[in-house]
Amino acid sequence: MSPTRLLLFGLMAIVLYSSVSLAQDNSQLSLDYYKKSCPDAEKIVREEMECAVHEDPRNAAGILRLHFHDCFVQGCDGSVLLDDTVTLKGEKKASESLNSLIGFELVDRIKNQLESRCPGTVSCADLLAIAARDAVVLVGGPYWDVPVGRKDSKKASLELANADIPTSDEGLVALITKFSEKGLSVTDMVALAGAHTIGMARCTNFKARIYSGDFQQTSHYNPASALYLTKLVSTCPLSGGDDNITPMDYITPTLFDNAFYESLIRGDGLLNSDQEMYSTFIGFESTDLVKKYAIDPIAFFKQFSDSMVKLGNITNPEGGEVRTSCRFVNA
Repeated sequence: MSPTRLLLFGLMAIVLYSSVSLAQDNSQLSLDYYKKSCPDAEKIVREEMECAVHEDPRNAAGILRLHFHDCFVQGCDGSVLLDDTVTLKGEKKASESLNSLIGFELVDRIKNQLESRCPGTVSCADLLAIAARDAVVLVGGPYWDVPVGRKDSKKASLELANADIPTSDEGLVALITKFSEKGLSVTDMVALAGAHTIGMARCTNFKARIYSGDFQQTSHYNPASALYLTKLVSTCPLSGGDDNITPMDYITPTLFDNAFYESLIRGDGLLNSDQEMYSTFIGFESTDLVKKYAIDPIAFFKQFSDSMVKLGNITNPEGGEVRTSCRFVNA
């Protein structure tokens, strides 16, 4: 699938906007954007993330997922953080976000620290991008430099959130299409899915897989996977329990490593969308990538870092502002 549709964003950048909502493309991002205006920005984010992950390791996956959801809707513009108001319908109630996204209070805490040190300077979109990197590092994953300078959108899109964010039950073709529409390749897709090595999933997102027989078929009824399935059934009953959660990587759930890919090779990936990358007969490229990352953690870390930068470089061509509160547009 060609990623050329992403170039449409660049064409939109020629449209004129008012002085309070400046058009933006990813060429405006840089590593030293806050060098003079807020030199301690990354340090402030890192210190807050260190405390948060120490308090609860789930905060790492929560922030990482917030950044992913943000970038998949309108580009990385902080729109996922907006609360509903009389005049704005946010994205928090989208089907893949409702009862699933966490970390909003942590974002508030980081933003308050940034505002106290550098008022009106660091965008919420940049905050998320930096915090996502730190989240990965704090649980054993790779480091990458984060280009910054994103603007916060003055609007959100519940419709796009429902349409664009990949779902847990989608097939490989649909997944490839959604990533391609964001300018992300199959390689990016498989690498970014590796974030599930520290994620949690709700029962409602894997119930069909464990009760339809799909899990047993992909795992070939091997004894180890059968024991895992028994545990999943106890966590996720056929009736009810939709909000019960379990790790997507049950071997090392709080460590960022390549064990997630090993589970796909065993056939006991928790989500259908993940297992599809390895088990579907049309997934030649994705299958090879899963095998590669399962045996080569260095290759996985390198590609994950590169793909996270690529994901983070999807900017909203409409530009925006620097919000003083990540939950609301500026007055």
